[in-house]
Amino acid sequence: MMRNLLIIRWIIFCLIISGCSAKLNKKGPYGNLYEYSDALPRWSSPENPNGQKGKGAMENHGAKGRASSPIPKGTSLSLLDIQGQGIIGRIWITINDRSPGMLRGLKLEMFWDNEAKPAVSAPLGDFFGMGLGRMTAFHNVFFADPEGKSFNCLIPMPFKTGARIVVTNESEQDLGSMFFDVDYQLTQRWDRDNLYFHAYWHRDTATVLAKDFELLPNVQGRGRFLGSNVGINSHPRYKELWWGEGEVKMYLDGDADFPTLAGTGTEDYIGTGWGQGKFFTDYTGCLIADGKLRQWGFYRFHVPDPIYFSTGCRVTIQQMGGGPPKEVEELQKAGVPLIIATTSEGWDNFFRSDDVSATAYFYLDKPSDGLPGLQSVAMRAYNLK
Repeated sequence: MMRNLLIIRWIIFCLIISGCSAKLNKKGPYGNLYEYSDALPRWSSPENPNGQKGKGAMENHGAKGRASSPIPKGTSLSLLDIQGQGIIGRIWITINDRSPGMLRGLKLEMFWDNEAKPAVSAPLGDFFGMGLGRMTAFHNVFFADPEGKSFNCLIPMPFKTGARIVVTNESEQDLGSMFFDVDYQLTQRWDRDNLYFHAYWHRDTATVLAKDFELLPNVQGRGRFLGSNVGINSHPRYKELWWGEGEVKMYLDGDADFPTLAGTGTEDYIGTGWGQGKFFTDYTGCLIADGKLRQWGFYRFHVPDPIYFSTGCRVTIQQMGGGPPKEVEELQKAGVPLIIATTSEGWDNFFRSDDVSATAYFYLDKPSDGLPGLQSVAMRAYNLK
């Protein structure tokens, strides 16, 4: 009797472990490499817009008839516009003009399930991880620019009834060539746990003293905060004093005055210390560390440490710097705007005002998010270096 009971318990234990393992090892958007899937692969490109079956490479008798498309100023180009259910797994783009004005002047928008409001709205360069209108070679878990001249995104983006991706040229120049691939699969089943991908970009050219910059304004719903990339134009009036003492804060599921999650400083948040030099890894990096121009661009993605929320999420970063007390005192005497926050032996932390921009990436249980629209091209392109 005891033996049979032990066997039954063992079987139950194995079933529980098997179920947990299956949940933990849930298939990605393309399933396991060794298993067949009935999902239908499609590529949308200039050679076959929207990836229609049997309609690829038809121009010029299949001899590379249209590898790219122009986008004259004031016009838009559709990279994808389809009905049906599926998941986007890869987006690749390259353009012939990669100047700061073009990187900020091209507006990238993504719409899910025939929504009128885009879930993604950002300058092209910033969306693909290259802030401040500057190209640089790098790669991480979601984005890559192998040689400093292309844009790659590998974030999975499910849609239930339709998907539309549009690039609008709001710059002052015509774009001669955009090459692109949007690789997706048409799927047969919709998982009730699927979330829609969103991205939000915002810039404040002069942050308010003692007021945190919002990486992600408050969004309502169930979802996951993936992370962000942030660009800093450190104001020259603060000379060479360190700008990055600010803590990243995450307000989750009804947090009011104080957040549930709080960091200890910008370089700490991306896994380095005592300032930020140029580096990149899968989940954290600093792609721009330009002491001469006083520019920094950094990112962090919460993959090993996922950030889920059930009713809402808001993410901010303090606008705080620091320096030796004597140098901070000299700034005060010169009338430079700052507010002392903390003082310790040999170091003062103080609130300051800089030019900050950021792209926040997140998933939400609905195809629209209610966030403000993309700021004007004048704001995006202001004072590019």
